[in-house]
Amino acid sequence: MTGKTAFSERYGFRRDQVTLANWRTAPFSRWAFQNVGELVPSAPVVAASTAPTQELRDLSWLLSETVSLPSGEKRIGDFLDGSYADALTIMKGGKFIGDWVAPTMNFGEKHIAFSISKSMVAIVAGVLEDEGLLDPNAPVIDYLPETAGSAYADATVRHVLDMTVSLDIEEAYLDPESAFGRYRRAMLWNPGGGDEGLFEFLCTLKRLPTPHGEVFRYRSPNTDLLGILLERVSGRRIADLMREKLWTPLGTTGEIAITVDREGTSRASAGISLTPRDLARVGEMMRNGGVARGRRVVSESWVEDTLTKGSHEAWQRSDFAPLFPKGRYRNKWYQTGEGSFCGIGIHGQWLFVDPKNELVVVRMSCQPDPVMEAFDYDNIAFMKALGKLL
Repeated sequence: MTGKTAFSERYGFRRDQVTLANWRTAPFSRWAFQNVGELVPSAPVVAASTAPTQELRDLSWLLSETVSLPSGEKRIGDFLDGSYADALTIMKGGKFIGDWVAPTMNFGEKHIAFSISKSMVAIVAGVLEDEGLLDPNAPVIDYLPETAGSAYADATVRHVLDMTVSLDIEEAYLDPESAFGRYRRAMLWNPGGGDEGLFEFLCTLKRLPTPHGEVFRYRSPNTDLLGILLERVSGRRIADLMREKLWTPLGTTGEIAITVDREGTSRASAGISLTPRDLARVGEMMRNGGVARGRRVVSESWVEDTLTKGSHEAWQRSDFAPLFPKGRYRNKWYQTGEGSFCGIGIHGQWLFVDPKNELVVVRMSCQPDPVMEAFDYDNIAFMKALGKLL
């Protein structure tokens, strides 16, 4: 099959070249990150709204502006193109003021958020805490007795929420033979998965000799375990919980989905796909203390805890500390230590909230490597600069 098609003309490769083995690599990720459900089993969470189609608010007026980044002075349009951006959506004072999409993305279509999923799932945990169904200080094993013998056997829900579980696994994104590779096979993100499901895998993880609670250790399995725990305490699937507790109150308008394993266990840590605007609505609700469209979604006290608490010492002991030197991590949200907060996903996904300037910025991308530190620092500087420009 070698003839050119509309697909190959747009993306530079054929659809049949995109596989489970390469969907997170360039150039195939440019399409795959917008169409995860064609490659990984996915549960629909919300169907696209039947309301009149929203119009893109043109951002071309901003693209010619110049910003000072760690990598140098750049026009915003050049920065977006050169850093593999797929979409940029900006809210100011509660209103959408601009949308930009790359030529290979359609406005209003969903894109995988990767680990910003963690921040969204944590909001549902906050709602269940408000409802008295979840105690963040309780031992994990009280809710999930199957974790006996694992790293989680003596961990609390708070350790899971704040990523301070002393978990013996590395986020080895590019090593298919590592424990992380086995983890990805269990979630059906990599080829070669056997009979092991996601929860079964999580229950085999062991702990490090150091105590829980002392060091921020970014480990994605923690949030997958949290998703299973939320299902257990509520008696409902994550997809249904999120639709009722988050998406409906927010008034989302686009299609939302989450990847699942062979047993239907949701990939709570990184599997949510949604539109840039719907992701911005999450940030705007957090900026407003847990309120969206005049309705309380999660308690103000939970939002305040999320944005002001957490151990700075545990953060400082981590390898993430240089990213936000004054930072903290609480309930799966990053605090910059400068008044703003964010959710971050691999391959360049950002949800950045600047309350002082009433700004919410969503950037979705297909950066070729999972972690590209130079782009991270540029993105932080870029979003800070928007607060001054807008």
